[in-house]
Amino acid sequence: MTTEPVITLRGVRAELGSRPVLRGIDLTVRRGEVVALLGANGSGKSTAVRTVIGQVPVTAGEVELFGTERRRFRDWARVGYVPQRTTAAGGVPATVTEVVSSGRLARTRFGLFRKGDREAVRRSLELVGMADRAKDSVDALSGGQHQRVLIARALASEPDLLIMDEPMAGVDLASQEVLAETLRTQVDRGATVLLVLHELGPLEPLIDRAVVLRDGCVLHDGPPPEAVGQHALPGHDHVHPHAPADAGPIRTGLLS
Repeated sequence: MTTEPVITLRGVRAELGSRPVLRGIDLTVRRGEVVALLGANGSGKSTAVRTVIGQVPVTAGEVELFGTERRRFRDWARVGYVPQRTTAAGGVPATVTEVVSSGRLARTRFGLFRKGDREAVRRSLELVGMADRAKDSVDALSGGQHQRVLIARALASEPDLLIMDEPMAGVDLASQEVLAETLRTQVDRGATVLLVLHELGPLEPLIDRAVVLRDGCVLHDGPPPEAVGQHALPGHDHVHPHAPADAGPIRTGLLS
C-alpha cells in the first residue's frame, strides 16, 4: 500500500444554519485504506463526508481530494458517493438500469453510452446481486434492494474512492452481507473507502481504522473498537436497568 493521501481535511470547520457542526477536524485517508467514521447521532459524521464532496461548504480549513484542493478538483469520475438511503430515482419513474447508468455519466463523452459503459453498468448490477432486476422500476424494490442500487450507481464509474454514508442503515441482514462482499471486492481491486457507520456489523473485518467523532471533534483515530454495536462503542452512555434511578448514565469511554 502506498501512503499517498486520497482525502485530507485540515482544521475543517462547518456550520449547518448558524450552528457549528464541525469544530476543526483533521483527517487523512490514504490510498487503499478503509476508514470508518463512528459517533453518536449529531456528532458530525455525515457533515464531514458531505464537506469532502462539496455538499456542505467549509467555514475554515482545507479539504483536498487526491492532493488537489476540493474547489479545484474536477475528476469526479474517480469518486463514488452513496448518500444516506433515499428514493433512488428522487420520485421520478425509473428502472434499476437507468438509475445505475446515471452513475456512469462522468465517464462518458457528451453523455453518449458506448459498449464499455453499458458493460460497466452491468458489472455493477452483478456485483450487488441486482442483475435480475435490471428492467424493474426502482419503486418496486425493498429497502435493502434500493440500497444495493445506490451502491451499484456509485460503482458504475469504477471509482478509486468510495464514500458511503450509513450504507447499512435499515438494511436486512442478507443485503448487509451482499454489501460487505461488494465492498471486499472493491478493496481487493485497490479502492479507498470512507464509510459513515452507526456500528461496524458485517463490515468489521474490512475496517483498517476507526475515527470517532463527538460534538464535531475527532475523539479517537486508530484501531476500530473490538466490540460491535452502539452500546459497545467507546464512550457510549447508557443507564443499566439494574442501576439506581438517580445513578445517571454509565460512562464507558470515548463517545457520548
